[in-house]
Amino acid sequence: MKKGEITRKHIIAKAAELFNQKGYSSSSMSDITELTGIKKGGIYRHFASKDEIALEAYSYAGSVVGGKIKDAVNQQETAFGKLLAYLHVYENVVEAPPFIGGCPLLNIATESDDGHPILREKAQLGLEGTLHNMKAIISQGVQSGEFKADLDIDALATFTLSVMEGGVMMSKLEGDNRHIRMNIESFSAYLKGVCLR
Repeated sequence: MKKGEITRKHIIAKAAELFNQKGYSSSSMSDITELTGIKKGGIYRHFASKDEIALEAYSYAGSVVGGKIKDAVNQQETAFGKLLAYLHVYENVVEAPPFIGGCPLLNIATESDDGHPILREKAQLGLEGTLHNMKAIISQGVQSGEFKADLDIDALATFTLSVMEGGVMMSKLEGDNRHIRMNIESFSAYLKGVCLR
């Protein structure tokens, strides 16, 4: 890997941590230079703007978390286990989040809701991708006879993600993992009700 490529990846990784902890709006180029140890001129050699860094940083953070979720999902054999794996990735979100600062999708969606259309679009793509993956798991569960045949796949995917993100938000806000852990327990009980075996 060339030196320029290494530098660019370093900037993206450090900016991803910064934005996910402090937020895009609250982070300055000076924060990025301080965190990376690279002067502004060096940053601008690789990126045209803070927006460009933010988009790359969100993609990076999303890929890190996505990789951890994929690994957790792949360790499960049932659709039940695969859906719960999403929540289990965040069960220690306060002390050991899958990415520093918590859930990148939740953070960017909350911050960019009305104020930053480019980041909002990136968050929407993340939402669509996550729901798509969850729906695929649920569909497999229905086809294999694990879940009830009349299960509303779209509604269950939305419910799964809402339970996960709600638990993450509440646990992060309170500084206590109890919310995500209660949600794991409650969601597990709910899933047992839609399982046929």
